Amino acid sequence: MLTYVTKRLGSLCLSLIVASLVIFACIEIVPGDPASFMLGINAQPDTIQALRVELGLDQSLAQRYLGWVGGLLGGDMGTSYTYRTPVSDIVSDRLQVSLPLALYALMLTVVVAFPVGILAAARRGSVTDITVMGATQLGVAIPNFWFAILMVILFAINLRWFSAGGFPGWDAGIFSAMKALTLPAIALALPQASILSRVMRSSLLDTLSEDYMRTARAKGLTRRQVLWRHALRNAMIPVLTIIGLQFSFLLAGAIIIENVFFLPGLGRLVFQAITQRDLIVVESVVMLLVFAVILVNFFVDIAYAWVDPRLRVRS
Repeated sequence: MLTYVTKRLGSLCLSLIVASLVIFACIEIVPGDPASFMLGINAQPDTIQALRVELGLDQSLAQRYLGWVGGLLGGDMGTSYTYRTPVSDIVSDRLQVSLPLALYALMLTVVVAFPVGILAAARRGSVTDITVMGATQLGVAIPNFWFAILMVILFAINLRWFSAGGFPGWDAGIFSAMKALTLPAIALALPQASILSRVMRSSLLDTLSEDYMRTARAKGLTRRQVLWRHALRNAMIPVLTIIGLQFSFLLAGAIIIENVFFLPGLGRLVFQAITQRDLIVVESVVMLLVFAVILVNFFVDIAYAWVDPRLRVRS
């Protein structure tokens, strides 16, 4: 197991290096000068040049890349061009919204998808299975931002059970904060739960059709016992893959939902930074999100090895 983990750590480090190069290169080829954008079209060339020197934009690409990566390794993400505030402070504030939202949505996804997928697999071909598959197909087809707007109209405007948007902060209390994140989390979880439940059903059905499952039935185990004791664990590898991908998406791809509900999360931060040409914020936040994605995939690989010990030998 130690060898397996070491190899995965090496792959993680290599992926981060490649990702940092790609992110830096992509940001650098974006047209427009941040200093000119910040000072406006009427700024004098010497003023623009002075600001470029202050922001470190006059350095070579290699110097800027090494300085950026060195800062990240030391916990320093630089200073925002727009807010004149350390990027780490801005990211820390926004992460207090995006991370709980992603975890909340993922929890709802798993809580709904697991029993639905297992129920559909256990009753394959029945009315229950057909109903579940139809509902999940509908859940995949409905755009989450459209579903979010419907929930705002119903639960915020008509019933007044929730606020239409905004985030009161954790200082207002856990209940108030989680209540503000409930509708966004449901909007994010709907398509993800639909996808995960279909994967769970398909994986379980594939596992139940294996020879060793028929052998277990021949030895006297009931279908229920085979499902819960043997099939479920063996069917978890593709499910774990989807869960890892979904968490990454929920953390990094919630920009539309954050804008619908006016949530001050990382998605809105990146969107605002792009429009304001705040390159250091874009670079640092995107790198942070890439790191989160790669780290989640690393833990998913470790979970693979725990679920199926054969993978440790193959790797």
